[in-house]
Amino acid sequence: MLLDDRFKTSAVQATSADTELFKDMKIRIHRRLIDSIDLAKMDLMRSSEVITQIRSVIENLIIGEGIPLNQMERDRLIVEIQHETFGLGPLEPLLADDQISDILVNNSSNVYIEKAGKLIKTEVCFRDDAHLMQIIERIVSKVGRRIDESSPYVDARLPDGSRVNAIIPPLAIDGPVLSIRRFGREPLAMRDLIELETLDQRIAELLEGAVQTRLNILISGGTGTGKTTLLNVLSAYIPEGERVVSIEDSAELNLKQEHVVRLETRPTNLEGRGEVTSRDLLRNALRMRPDRIIIGEVRGGESLDLLQAMNTGHDGSLSTVHANTTRDALSRLETMVLMAGVELPERAIKEQIASAVNLVIQLVRFSDGTRKVVKLSEITGMEGNTIVMHDVIVYRQKGIDREGRVIGDFRATGVRPRFAERFKLFGFELPPRMFED
Repeated sequence: MLLDDRFKTSAVQATSADTELFKDMKIRIHRRLIDSIDLAKMDLMRSSEVITQIRSVIENLIIGEGIPLNQMERDRLIVEIQHETFGLGPLEPLLADDQISDILVNNSSNVYIEKAGKLIKTEVCFRDDAHLMQIIERIVSKVGRRIDESSPYVDARLPDGSRVNAIIPPLAIDGPVLSIRRFGREPLAMRDLIELETLDQRIAELLEGAVQTRLNILISGGTGTGKTTLLNVLSAYIPEGERVVSIEDSAELNLKQEHVVRLETRPTNLEGRGEVTSRDLLRNALRMRPDRIIIGEVRGGESLDLLQAMNTGHDGSLSTVHANTTRDALSRLETMVLMAGVELPERAIKEQIASAVNLVIQLVRFSDGTRKVVKLSEITGMEGNTIVMHDVIVYRQKGIDREGRVIGDFRATGVRPRFAERFKLFGFELPPRMFED
């Protein structure tokens, strides 16, 4: 072995030893900290006072341990112990980075993030599976959920609205798995989507008009394409004078209106009872005199109730659905209506969809990580046994540049949609050449 290689190997071994020593020190001081403070009293104090007191206690413990640390190491140790005590441990630095959109913990030593649409492996790790389980239990307990062997997976949310999914052994073979879908501290607005080239000004004007003129809108797309983000952006155009009821599995929408009722589903309790589904909440919502209903995602029998609501005075309702194309979205709706357990002929289901849904928006996530509205499609009725739908605006990809970025543009198909006349009735004027390419 060369001399340089020996030096490198020794440096790596020393760094590894230092890291293990630092971890052991952190665990030891953290345990002593828990024993020496009154957590009940901490809950009654302001956050600034808590941080000052915790820092003082940790400083004394470090001095008591006789640990030789420089100021940088001391500050790092204090911050990490604070994260372990009151936060989410090793995940806190990731949660502090607004550019991270997903945090994916595959096991205690394998953590990925998504940044700018790309997956990146991080150096973050947990001590062991038990440590990761502590963090998962801390998250789910705060929203009244539970996770154990009898209920080994759970959906929850963080205080900032980020969506959390956790699944543990025996279902997860390699240890607990945690996925966090981040939402920015400041929700994106339409101008942000235009800057990100998710859509253009023409589509933005159309969507604003569609919401204000009470068209029923379905947002379609795959996982991670930005359906919930777009749903949140569209909800901002709902007028203040309307009563809005939102129904979600995990409350993520950030509705700006004053007159909003937010409902959230509930899983079964320890006895296997007490479940409240989206369909249960939707049926209850219809008795709450809503002007509009927003369902975070339709994925079951509630789709039939939503279609009926759209057809009986709750126009202007919004929802999302998992599908790869606008046509697939309608097919999925048909399938989900059948899941309601009601025997309906195929044609009757299609007629319900054709009369209820006015606009389908298709989102796609491209290879460079960008998300775009690739189709804006209007449903106009039935022809025979087929739902008639035509594209109003589409995104056409032309290629990929040298840096791997997708090149393309938004093009009008030349078809003037029927809802343009509805826009006029509501006093919403559109440029005369908007639908000409």
